[in-house]
Amino acid sequence: MARFKLYTAIFVVLMALSTTQAVVEQTGMVDFDAPGTYWTAFGIILALSFVKATFVATYYMHLRWEPRSVTYLFLGGLFVALALTTAAAYSIL
Repeated sequence: MARFKLYTAIFVVLMALSTTQAVVEQTGMVDFDAPGTYWTAFGIILALSFVKATFVATYYMHLRWEPRSVTYLFLGGLFVALALTTAAAYSIL
């Protein structure tokens, strides 16, 4: 029963983060004409995505209970995804 409560709480947190992400996108912050707003929105969305990915990997993919080597492998992949996302953001402009 404790795991059910934990997973429900994590689901609620993930839903709140996803809603925040959608609000940032819908408020018009992702505007290419205004120089500062695009990068601010990009940073917020990237940070929220990182937190969500960490929650999913830690609890739903059970990395919290895996050996550390598996966790380091995940972190390497996350770093590569972050680098590719940043490179794609620069290629848009």
